[in-house]
Amino acid sequence: LLMQGSMFNTWKPMWVVLLEDGIEFYKRKADSSPKGMIPLKGSSINSPCQDFGKRMFVFKLTVAKQQDHFFQAAYLEERDAWVRDIKKAIHCIDGGQRFARKSTRRSIRLPETINLSALYLSMKDPEKGIKELKLEKDKKVFNHCFTGTSVIDWLVSSNSIRNRKEGLMLASSLLSEGYLHPAGDASKAAAEGLSDTPFLDLSDAYYYFPDSGFFCEGNSSDDDVILKEEFRGLVVKQGCLLKQGHRRKNWKVRKFVLREDPAYLHYYDPAGGEEPLGAIHLRGCIVTAVEDMPDSKKYDADNILFEIITANDVHYYLQAASSAERTEWIRAIQAVTRTGK
Repeated sequence: LLMQGSMFNTWKPMWVVLLEDGIEFYKRKADSSPKGMIPLKGSSINSPCQDFGKRMFVFKLTVAKQQDHFFQAAYLEERDAWVRDIKKAIHCIDGGQRFARKSTRRSIRLPETINLSALYLSMKDPEKGIKELKLEKDKKVFNHCFTGTSVIDWLVSSNSIRNRKEGLMLASSLLSEGYLHPAGDASKAAAEGLSDTPFLDLSDAYYYFPDSGFFCEGNSSDDDVILKEEFRGLVVKQGCLLKQGHRRKNWKVRKFVLREDPAYLHYYDPAGGEEPLGAIHLRGCIVTAVEDMPDSKKYDADNILFEIITANDVHYYLQAASSAERTEWIRAIQAVTRTGK
């Protein structure tokens, strides 16, 4: 979610975790310790929140000390889901009950004593963790990844599990919680529910750590030449959008092509030309709808805008032709950021 800072009214992307008694927020998903925690006891929630006219899908959490915290979701359904669960957590606290949202951990009966975050850090240990390799399959080269079998082997050797069946449960939880990502068709299909288990204990099922240097290279069957990285990904969505320039702040129509693995959003001159004018690297980005442009002249009276904030804190503002199209772009970009390099 986007979270408003306490100074200068700036908005920053945060990884937000709802607990039974509070909300923790992290700078990055892989961080082991949170930037802060907001207690829910005695809190109230307000949605929709109209305090920010230029931002959509904002909700306000007011704690017992009458301090306000503002969060922005990417689209309506996401905001409503957060508000619904936070309200339920507050209600449980007021009634002396224990709040527990249905989760992957519970659905696969993972013991509560297992700390996935600590386990993830152990798996990434340069000396004792899982070794990241360069693997090849179906004329593609997968860099900085490892096999499903090696994950289960490591869990067994580290005494984290008693057998490989338990290992599948634990690895599936790591995958579902975002500590592991699928790489390649087999592991992606399993993660999407097309197999008996979300995680595959196979030597040809590849995975990678979300903050590793993973990337996939496609090889030509004729000359075995590695294709240029930015253009090898599968096209997920394409179409024309208005883009605001960084220097002159003027708006121009550009043709956008969204690719996964690696995750790039390229933009081209709509009149033609094979070479892109630029690209937005989407890994680690956050995307959300906005109602108006800050510090900029409106292009149109009926703006249907969305904002992409990259991992390097670069802001891009784009305008779709309709509200439905904007939602389609936001969801497509979010999907790519979860699976692409």
